[in-house]
Order: sequence, then C-alpha cells, then structure tokens
Amino acid sequence: MKFENQPSYSLGHRSPTSKEALVGENGTQVTLVSQSALGAINRGRVLQALYDNGPKSRADLARLAGVNRTTITGIVQPMIEEQLLVEGDAVPSDFKGGKPARPLYFNPDAPMLGAILLLPGKIQTCLVTLAGEIRAVARAEFDPHGEKDAFVANIKHTLSSTLSQAHQAPFGIGIASAGMIDSDNGVILAVNLAPVLTGLPLVSILQDHFSLPVVIDHHPRALLVGDRWFGPGRGQQNFAAIYTGEVLGGAFFIDGKVYRGLAGSGGELGHTVVQMGGARCNCGKHGCWETVAALPWLREEASKMGMTEPGKISCARLVKETEEGSEAAGELLDRYTRNIAVGIVNLQQTLSLNSYVLHGDVAGGGPAAAGRIKAHVEQSIIMRPGQEISVTVNGIGEGHTALRGAAGLVLSSHLKLVI
Repeated sequence: MKFENQPSYSLGHRSPTSKEALVGENGTQVTLVSQSALGAINRGRVLQALYDNGPKSRADLARLAGVNRTTITGIVQPMIEEQLLVEGDAVPSDFKGGKPARPLYFNPDAPMLGAILLLPGKIQTCLVTLAGEIRAVARAEFDPHGEKDAFVANIKHTLSSTLSQAHQAPFGIGIASAGMIDSDNGVILAVNLAPVLTGLPLVSILQDHFSLPVVIDHHPRALLVGDRWFGPGRGQQNFAAIYTGEVLGGAFFIDGKVYRGLAGSGGELGHTVVQMGGARCNCGKHGCWETVAALPWLREEASKMGMTEPGKISCARLVKETEEGSEAAGELLDRYTRNIAVGIVNLQQTLSLNSYVLHGDVAGGGPAAAGRIKAHVEQSIIMRPGQEISVTVNGIGEGHTALRGAAGLVLSSHLKLVI
C-alpha cells in the first residue's frame, strides 16, 4: 500500500532551516530563531492550549496567551483553511455585552494519524484522530527470535489493515517501540527480549513501503506524550512516566519539553544502578533498578515465599489479596512498591519533578499501590517547604496511552508542537 501525492512534512525533532548561528571569536555559538520558526512555535502553543483546555474561542485563546485577538486570528486562520481546525456554532459570550463566540477545535474530518505499539512478541496498530479518538485497531503476534523478513512482512500487513480504513492519507505514522531506540536515525538499536528487532531501520522500511512520514521513539516516552495530552500530565510542565512490566522504563517532561538526550538515549531508567553488586540484569550489568522492580523479580520472590501460581503474580493480584487479609501478599506488595520508590527517590533528588505517573504492571495496582509508593518516596527524600509529591496512575490504559503518544510524535513534528 502506498499513499501517492502525499504532501511533504518535516518530521525531524529539529528544523535545520529554522535557526541560524552566530559564531564568536572564541568559537561560542549564539543561536538565533527565525520569524518562520517563531510562527511555528506560536502555532504549536495555540494547539497545545486546545489540547489542554478543550474547545476555545479566539477571544478565549487570546486571554490565555495574553495577546490580542488579531494575533490569535493570524495564527488560527491558516489552520482553519488547512482544515485542521473548525469553528463550532456560536455560543453566548461569558462577558456582558460580548459578541457570541465560536469555539475552535480539531476538525473531525481532518487526516488521521497512524500509530504502532511494538512490544516483544506483539504488534498493535491503529488510527488516531486529531482529538485523540482511537479507531481501526489491528493486532498481531510475532516470534521475538524469528527472522527479520518475516517480522517486516507481518508489521506491513498489520499496518496495511489499519491504514486501509483511513478515508484519506494520514499525516504520518508514529511508532512506540520497546528497546533501545535511535530516534534521530529511525533505528531500533537493541531489544533484549526480542532480538529480531535489533538493528532494524524500521522508519525507512515503513516510509518506503507506505510513502508516508514515519517517526519512532521509545515506548515509555510515547506513554509520557500520551500522559501529557490526554492523561494526568495534561497542563503540567514537569513530570515523569514510569513503566513496569517484564522490563522497567521511564521518560521525563522537563520545563514543558520531552527530554530525549543524545539520539533519544535519555530515560534508560531501568538500567540505573540501585544495588551495587546486585543481581545480573538482561543488559549484562549488575544491580540495575529493573532487577528489583519488574515482573521477573516479583515472580521469583512470590515463588520463594511459596505463593500459589507465582508465574501469574501481578501488582493487581497483590493488592487484591492484601485487601482480603493475606499477610504474605501485603509483605511482598510493600517490598515491590518500596523497590519502585527507590528509583523515584533518586529521580526526585536529582530532577525535583514532583509528579510521577505509573504505567504497566504497577498501574494495575491502582491508587492502593500508588499510595504505598508515594509514602515510601516521602519517607526517603528531603522535603522542601511547600513541596508536594504526586504519584498517580494513568487510568486510560497502557495500550491506548502509548498509541495516542505514538500519534502525538507525528502530530508534534508536523504541527511543531513543543514537546
């Protein structure tokens, strides 16, 4: 499947033509931002305001931005003409004597966004509207140790079944993938639990096949973007997403931007060291946070304690059995949440993000697990006056959040949202 005559969109995280650099005598560079780049930034901020606040009139947006209505009109009118935004029916003004206002929001008939969630052994694809509605979901499984050609054929077929339901060419395709990702070059560098993906230049493969822009990022970072748009991270300027499952990962939102690091290498939280000389990790090192705060550790501890069906243990089950009066479940739940808290404590002491959103297995434990983690964190950090720690669970669900986040990677690049 190819979408012909597709407009060319820039999907890089940086725009090479938007900035110029002045170089001083000592070699120091001072970056200047062009007028076109400023326009793109303002456009993105207006769109982010709509995501954060819902449908708003031009007058509302002007008040939120602290600018006049003419400035807002200059930003939104091109997007209305491009059919990205639509104006709704006029509603009475909130101000006495004010003119009826027409709220702006995302056009339900605009091109959608393709999204892929790629985890060891599992492929999930869908279409996402600009307003975040998920449609045309397709799923497939693959052999984590199989042949690359078979995997590529599988993902092309699965994505084709989703894209065939789009009424027009999507803006692009976003991929949320497990493993170590080079987001700048579109390559999956390594996936310990799915070697078939290691070294796969998936972005170029899918771009060539579907003739659509493609962008890829780390799975926890896509969760973070999903949180920022549609979950507990909405409207926040600083927070982290923490994922636990077969592995442990995370991502940071700092001062209103997603932190990626060099070529997307930032956020390998599972491999921060919390126990010198500790257990050997899948990465080959010892004492990684992942070795004491992911499902393999939890199952092993459940087995040592003689719990029934330790291979099926989960945070949700521990919470349930604890509430039913099981002392063993309560003891293991406390150790599990304490081990998760250890890594968050180090994050808090280093970055002071104050807000942490849980995903994956630990999120299955709901507010009970989140409350225990928060208590352990507060016991271990140096609290400042007025400081408040937030540990919450994204109730949307990991799959939907990651898929929305993957779509958000495309949207942020195409519409220049600052994330």
